[in-house]
Amino acid sequence: MSLITTPFGKRATASEVLAGVDLSGRRMIVTGGASGLGVETVRALAGAGAEVTVAVRDPAAADWLVKEVPGARAAALDLTDPASVRAFCADWTGPLDALVANAGVMMLPTRQVTAQGWEAQLDTNYLGHFALAVGLRDALRQAGTSRVVVLSSGAQLRCGFDFEDPQFEHRPYDPFTAYAQSKTADVLLAVGIARKWAEDGITANACAPGWIHTNLTRHLDPATMRAFGAMDDDGNLLTPDYYKTPAEGAATTVLLAGSPLLDGVSGRYFEDNQESAVVAGGPDVMEGVAAWSADPAAADRLWDLAYPLVA
Repeated sequence: MSLITTPFGKRATASEVLAGVDLSGRRMIVTGGASGLGVETVRALAGAGAEVTVAVRDPAAADWLVKEVPGARAAALDLTDPASVRAFCADWTGPLDALVANAGVMMLPTRQVTAQGWEAQLDTNYLGHFALAVGLRDALRQAGTSRVVVLSSGAQLRCGFDFEDPQFEHRPYDPFTAYAQSKTADVLLAVGIARKWAEDGITANACAPGWIHTNLTRHLDPATMRAFGAMDDDGNLLTPDYYKTPAEGAATTVLLAGSPLLDGVSGRYFEDNQESAVVAGGPDVMEGVAAWSADPAAADRLWDLAYPLVA
């Protein structure tokens, strides 16, 4: 099966990817849409005519964006609170054309556990979005053809999902390993949806936005930022050549959410607006999707682990 290519390069912006695309009448949800990549995703999708719900813990935090962007509205959603997820899904009426699982947390310095007993990065990045997708499945089905877009990261190249100790109850907690595992789980979420919901007309794909200065990196210590070349010795942010702007980082997301170039495409992983090859993961691998992230058997196993918690 050949890899999908598009005419958009690494530096294409979200608005450029959707230039000339008419999303009028489409209804979409962007989690974490009031900051960083989420803002640019909302702007581009609404700019193409979509009605976009900005799903955030505090809807007031999105007031400025709703005022700026016609077609946007805000709704309360806390991905780590099952009651909040259920309430959000219960309040949704009518079809849903695209769910963009954009919200996330990165490299919490200490192990934190949510009320469900899950490590916080895994709960926020994966389980909350899994519960949301399951809760909105009927709405996605009603649309006839709909899309789920799951934001992952190149970090998924670093480790597979540890089914023996996913919550770091027995192994030492490591902030980056926990983050990487959650991003592997995100790819497996897209693979699982693609496998299980195809008959509903629902497609699902995952993507990596690349390196961008956003609030997601707020937990990274100065030594790590300096190692990335993203901070000088005085604590000032630097922007290396390989970093993208938020508008560039959101391009692959909106490509998957709204571009007709991706009609019918499902179960794949994209970066820099192109489909990525499946590769062997490891510490020196810089691009592609790790075989453990794209493994259908792992996707099914993770689904079976999570589903009883949200059904």
